[in-house]
Amino acid sequence: MKTFHHISLTLLTTLLITSLSNLQTCSSNNNNINIQLNDDVLGLMVFKSDLHDPSSSLSSWNEDDMNPCSWQYIKCNEQGRVSELSLDGLSLSGKIGRGLEKLQHLQVLQLSHNNLSGTISPSLTLSSTLENLNLSHNSISGQLPNSFINMSSIRFIDLSYNSFAGQMFDGFFQDCSFLRRVSFAMNMFEGQIPSTISKCSLVNSLDFSNNHFSGNVDFSRVWLLSRLRNLDLSNNALSGNLVDGVSNLHNLKELLLQNNQFSGELPKDVGFCVHLDRIDFGNNQFSGELPGSFGRLSYLRYFRVSDNHLFGEFPQWIGNLISLEHFDLSNNQFYGNIPLSLVSCIKLSKIFLRGNGFNGTIPEGLFGLGLEEIDFSRNGLIGSVPAGSNRLLETLTKLDLSVNRLKGNVPAEIGLLSKLRYLNFSWNDLGSEIPPEFGLLQNLEVLDLRNCALFGSIPKDICDSGNLDVLQLDGNSLKGPIPEDIGNCSSLYLLSLSFNNLTGSIPKSMSNLNKLKILNLEFNELNGELPMELGKLQNLLAVNISHNSLTGRLPVGSIFQNLDKSSLEGNYGLCSPLLKGPCKMNVSKPLVLDPHGFDNQMNPQTPRNESSESSGSIHHHRFLSISAIIAIAASFVIVLGVIAISLLNASVRRKLAFVENSLESMCSSSSKSGAPATGKLVLFDSQSSQDWISNPENLLSKASEIGEGVFGTVYKIPLGSQQGRNVAIKKLVTSNIIQFPEDFDREVRILGKARHPNLIALKGYYWTPQLQLLVSEFAPNGNLQSKLHEKLPSSPSLSWPNRFKILLGTAKGLAHLHHSFRPPIIHYNIKPSNILLDENFNAKISDFGLARLLTKLDKHVMSNRFQSALGYVAPELACQSLRVNEKCDVYGFGVMILELVTGRRPVEYGEDNVLILNDHVRDLLEHGNVLECVDPSMMNEYPEDEVLPVLKLAMVCTSQIPSSRPTMAEIVQILQVIKTPVPQRMEVF
Repeated sequence: MKTFHHISLTLLTTLLITSLSNLQTCSSNNNNINIQLNDDVLGLMVFKSDLHDPSSSLSSWNEDDMNPCSWQYIKCNEQGRVSELSLDGLSLSGKIGRGLEKLQHLQVLQLSHNNLSGTISPSLTLSSTLENLNLSHNSISGQLPNSFINMSSIRFIDLSYNSFAGQMFDGFFQDCSFLRRVSFAMNMFEGQIPSTISKCSLVNSLDFSNNHFSGNVDFSRVWLLSRLRNLDLSNNALSGNLVDGVSNLHNLKELLLQNNQFSGELPKDVGFCVHLDRIDFGNNQFSGELPGSFGRLSYLRYFRVSDNHLFGEFPQWIGNLISLEHFDLSNNQFYGNIPLSLVSCIKLSKIFLRGNGFNGTIPEGLFGLGLEEIDFSRNGLIGSVPAGSNRLLETLTKLDLSVNRLKGNVPAEIGLLSKLRYLNFSWNDLGSEIPPEFGLLQNLEVLDLRNCALFGSIPKDICDSGNLDVLQLDGNSLKGPIPEDIGNCSSLYLLSLSFNNLTGSIPKSMSNLNKLKILNLEFNELNGELPMELGKLQNLLAVNISHNSLTGRLPVGSIFQNLDKSSLEGNYGLCSPLLKGPCKMNVSKPLVLDPHGFDNQMNPQTPRNESSESSGSIHHHRFLSISAIIAIAASFVIVLGVIAISLLNASVRRKLAFVENSLESMCSSSSKSGAPATGKLVLFDSQSSQDWISNPENLLSKASEIGEGVFGTVYKIPLGSQQGRNVAIKKLVTSNIIQFPEDFDREVRILGKARHPNLIALKGYYWTPQLQLLVSEFAPNGNLQSKLHEKLPSSPSLSWPNRFKILLGTAKGLAHLHHSFRPPIIHYNIKPSNILLDENFNAKISDFGLARLLTKLDKHVMSNRFQSALGYVAPELACQSLRVNEKCDVYGFGVMILELVTGRRPVEYGEDNVLILNDHVRDLLEHGNVLECVDPSMMNEYPEDEVLPVLKLAMVCTSQIPSSRPTMAEIVQILQVIKTPVPQRMEVF
């Protein structure tokens, strides 16, 4: 049906263009108007033929109607010619075709908020009368043709939120005398911003944000655009200095330069742009002091200069900014007192001073404002926490005063902050009890009171709200039991009470914390047995109960059976092969050890000291019973040992055959057929096609081959005239690759949009019915497989910092694939050969999403893929049908962790046995000597406090039950916690 539809549209387009040509050849003065009308009708019908209209929004467009002015979404001028075409938000898909060329009087073209895709033909030229062009919020890709728009007439142009790529022609804005507004935001443009933009003297809004623009910006030219009101260059890789001269922009309201590489001092005359409403210079390399002219900006509402190298005292002129709502000086080198004049900013709602050198006390009047967020953390503030006013109690959602030198009681008014969600007083010297009023905070999600010199007990109603996600009370002097009411904290995923003086047993109610992921109770005085009910907590990823007085067995299930020695040591009554010392269990003696125990319970009057005969008889029976138990136990152990040795190789063989046998039971889907189109080369983000020959398959030779995988062969190809620049070309296997060109284009473009620093960027493709090539970024350091297993003995080993960087980068890349796309992009084949490395050993995941290009899961292809990934394959892949989700990638990632830490392959064959790396590490972990498996080539140059939790994470990732494995987003969080220095570790939560 789709093939027929495609042929019909093609035939219609051909007929319409033919008719148009015939009419044009027959033109005369008498019927000139009719022919012009035919131009518009035929042009619109050709344009419509390239679209898919699911809602039939264009049903009124009829080629038999020679007056398009009555059609919906069309407006005409006084001469009856089409002057406006507005199709915003109609869910149209397809491409922008050649029919628009016939609309020679078009002034407004608005196609925003649709699903248009494909590239724009380099020869397509819009009307010279066009004034307003809006193609925003689509999926249009490729380069922007130089002749697409006649800049001599254009006033407004919005191409934002598409996938345009490549460099822009420097002369693009050469003739822009009428241009008022430009937005190219949220695309993939690269290279320099055209310098001719300085010729657009009437422009009032420029938005080039969220692209890949780079190079130096000459702000002396930008400041010449005196009509400019909004300038947004944020989120690129631009550089340069902000020279003085910005005061020429008398109407400037927004100046957004954040997340670039701008440097030097801030312009001293910026305060003369008195209409400025928003300034964001954050995350650059600016230095020096804040210019005093900032104090003139009485209309300024948003001011952010965080994450730079600025210094100096807190500006006294801050009180002049009476309209200020958002103020952020975080992570610079400012110092001195917080001035009382800040209280004059009566509209202030968010203030961030984190990571500077401010000292002195917090002005009490500041807590009288209607603030929503306060972050004064990581400074040197002293004094006490001010009490909040009624106004603050109604507005505050975040309060972070951590890592200062504050003292004294926490004001009871804190409990009245009805909207507070985040509260952090950690690393201060409060020296007080935990205010019971904290239980009144109905919306509180994070409570961090670590290392605050707190004493007393944990309030039993601390979780009355039921919304608390994070509770951290480590490093205090808290005593008494953990309250039974802790079970009411149903939302907790992090509970950390370590390094206190807590006593009593761990409450059974803790088993109600079904969302709990991290539990830290180490270095307390807890006693008694661990509640067996804790084994129900299937989401637990990390537990530490070391250095207490706990006894008895570990709970069955969850993570408890996989805890290592460091998480258990210091509890001499715990039953674990990892610990030395007696195993104490507070249970009644079984009847076989005390045959008269039942009688004694029934007859308490019976004296304990019987006659010697009776006593000897009892002793004899007890001795025989114990001996019998020992004999039975020993026999049982011996039998188990024999069975284990006998079945070892059979077990291993079954594990290896597990994947192979599963291939027979996999389901496959049927492929789509369609008429092949002509071959084409599509480049998403290359500068131009001049660097490519017309037939890319001629580039492929045995000499340029660098690898071969299940999906095809990879070649390293130099990129034409660009010296030293290479790309990788994958020649796909032809078996079952999508042969319908539109479907192939759509799927490849989805993969092309998966841009992330830890993903290999897909740059384009070449398609013919017989050959499909994928063009992608080239990684100069090869793949992880070669660095781990195929390096020469003389080559240096990967250092632990590089190994950890690779792990974290891979995790971030997978998290992007899993969580940024719906449906998620599943890799299916995570292993070192698919982890490429750039010049700085940053991980780049390759071959992601290639399964999307298969019309069916061919048995031979899947078999080869699984054989090449032996040891990485998740168990759920061996089932009657391929019912898997992204957790199969988590399993492969877990095995890759083991491979990076140990330097060994996932499966190794010896003369008499086969070693399964996952089982081997798990066994070492259970016996407390897991460090024996760490790659010896690192020469013990690794931190144990990073290696051990990484290995534990691997064990959780390779759980046989998919639902027990964490998500990749959670794995990124855990790795960041592991890498962060101890005092700061839990802040990522």
